[in-house]
Amino acid sequence: MKKIIIIGPAYPYRGGNSLFVSYLYDSLKNDFKVIIYNYKLLYPSILFPGTSQYDKSSEVIKQAPNERLVNSISPFNWINVAKKINAENPDLIVFDWWHPFFSFCHRGISEFLNKELKKKILFITENFVSHEGNFVDRFLTGIGLKNANSFLALSAKVEEELKEISNGRKIYRSELPIYDCYDSDTEIDSESARKNFGFLNDDLVLLFFGYIRKYKGLDLLIDAFPKIQEKLPNSKLLIVGESYDDIKFYQDKIKNSGCADKIVLENKFVPNEEVAKYYHASDLVILPYRSATQSGILNVAYGFSKPVLVTDVGGLAEFVLEDKTGFVVKPNSPDELFRGVIRFTELRSIVNFEDNIKNFVQRNNFGNIVPLFQQILNDIQK
Repeated sequence: MKKIIIIGPAYPYRGGNSLFVSYLYDSLKNDFKVIIYNYKLLYPSILFPGTSQYDKSSEVIKQAPNERLVNSISPFNWINVAKKINAENPDLIVFDWWHPFFSFCHRGISEFLNKELKKKILFITENFVSHEGNFVDRFLTGIGLKNANSFLALSAKVEEELKEISNGRKIYRSELPIYDCYDSDTEIDSESARKNFGFLNDDLVLLFFGYIRKYKGLDLLIDAFPKIQEKLPNSKLLIVGESYDDIKFYQDKIKNSGCADKIVLENKFVPNEEVAKYYHASDLVILPYRSATQSGILNVAYGFSKPVLVTDVGGLAEFVLEDKTGFVVKPNSPDELFRGVIRFTELRSIVNFEDNIKNFVQRNNFGNIVPLFQQILNDIQK
């Protein structure tokens, strides 16, 4: 059985990157011997904008076995991790890449691998450059990806960006998995979930979910909501997520919107066991992003068979069938978000979004990850 070492975050770390690595492990474990080298230090606490890097949920999902070995800021650690990889002599080394902060760590570990193993390095690029990237981020990304022998891009947008620096190195394609792991509470239904927030059963509930950062465009959605409310008086806006920005900025926007009593804001990290109630309470999940590659939030929404309204940035539009699984609008425009919501209300009585999403999910390319990894291993041996 071929041996694969994955270097990336896993439980007890929280967030989409950890979830992706765990899904990857679950998909590969029956066909390969998979070892995860997790971080013992991910971000120094002084650099982390949230309340905690760790999953504080009482319900643990996708807990892949792992060894906590990697210190993201210690060169001596990188040498020791490389020595351990050399001793394991795997058939493939996979680095999970999503942020240029890890450029020196990934470069350091890959630099100290032996000559043969350097031919077996695959970088899975969830992002090419971070959402709020600049010239420095691009420079660091070049450093971090220098020793990649091949790449696995998770969107066409990232694939195109990788071509700029690949220099003939092979680029494979897949997608993020559909995150259907949160819908474990069979007792909850839409009506009871809505009651928890003071919503009526016939209200139109719009959901913004996930970390609150400038690039995610929540301010644009708040700006759009008064016009939505005027046209659709039964509409409600449910905003849920831990803010990495000054939350007062958003609170003031809500207060001055003229419809603060129609908006629910919960500024917190949502534990696994509470995720379902927000999606069950909603009709449409809105991603008003200013920039993106792909988004785990979209894949969580599909896991609950909820339609999405996304802006046409990065690779988001790739994963939306217009008027079937969701809607794509131009970015940076409250009027466009309004238009998308109205389009949803026009179609919701005649389009079976739930069935369309279930059919779309069945075609998710992540389901082909095992034969893809077999191909990657075969290509290495050529």
